[in-house]
Amino acid sequence: MGRRINRCIELLEQHQAVYYDGPHSGHVLTPAQGRSDAASWADYMNVGMEHGAFDMAGLAEYMRGMAEAGPTRSGHHTPAVIVEAPVNGIDAAHVRYNAWQFRQILGRGVHGILLCQAESADAVRAFVESCRYPHNTIGVDPNIPSPTARMAGATRPKDPSTDTTGRRLLGIGTRGRGSESTAAPIWGLSAEDYMARCDPWPLNPIGELLLGVKLESPEGIANCEEIVSVPGLGFAEIGPGDLSLSLGYRTIPQEPFPPEMQIARDRVLAACRNNGVAFLQSCSPDNIIARIDEGVRVIAGHSEEAAIKGRAYQKRTLPV
Repeated sequence: MGRRINRCIELLEQHQAVYYDGPHSGHVLTPAQGRSDAASWADYMNVGMEHGAFDMAGLAEYMRGMAEAGPTRSGHHTPAVIVEAPVNGIDAAHVRYNAWQFRQILGRGVHGILLCQAESADAVRAFVESCRYPHNTIGVDPNIPSPTARMAGATRPKDPSTDTTGRRLLGIGTRGRGSESTAAPIWGLSAEDYMARCDPWPLNPIGELLLGVKLESPEGIANCEEIVSVPGLGFAEIGPGDLSLSLGYRTIPQEPFPPEMQIARDRVLAACRNNGVAFLQSCSPDNIIARIDEGVRVIAGHSEEAAIKGRAYQKRTLPV
């Protein structure tokens, strides 16, 4: 049986790679598709709402079908499901104005969210804060006055404090009570347990929420070290499609990337490794072993053959 709700987190804790399937421009969001995907070869299903429809009714039905078909062969209630949100992480204002998207997505019982076009650490902090309940305070700036003090008129510091490594700490979570009754059954938990465990890992060691960012603009690459150091992130990637478009390529370059894209990719990978954040990249059966050796831990490419080869190479024991 699975030790965790989120199979991806269980595997990443073991330094195993995780493999995903599912389209980047929507998905078939029906109970029947959820039941089918419950037996997927992949460790998580990607639901692309950046360019696909923002279909919350469909997502709820999809998650319901997946839960009804469970548990998985690995003993988890469902495979993990991660949604690419429509909002761009250009700055904190963009994220905060669109935080309702994260509340809606999480309320359907998914296990993670990917923020696209992340360009600043402030935007990513706002993203993490928007996905957290205010009672979960690991990583929150201790200089923020208590709730009772704020009720009496105390104000929050203008800028967050830093931890011992110089990273800026988080503000208070802004996700509100209300959707736990719909999300908790998908996770197989009580509402109270869900509210305790729906918190970002690895920031919270018992957290089951996997948050990621896509660095796909020149600004995102320029700020990648600061972005990836934001507490609460579990994975990050470059977006070769949009990044190459910014660089003037109307057709996405295939690997090996042009020099400027390869430099960007290597820089983000190094930032991830330095901050204990999993790096996501597309892999094929031909390069999966080299990518694993390099430190890639979230595997795109929709290739079951690559997954079989990579799992065997890492001597994975958790059933698929």
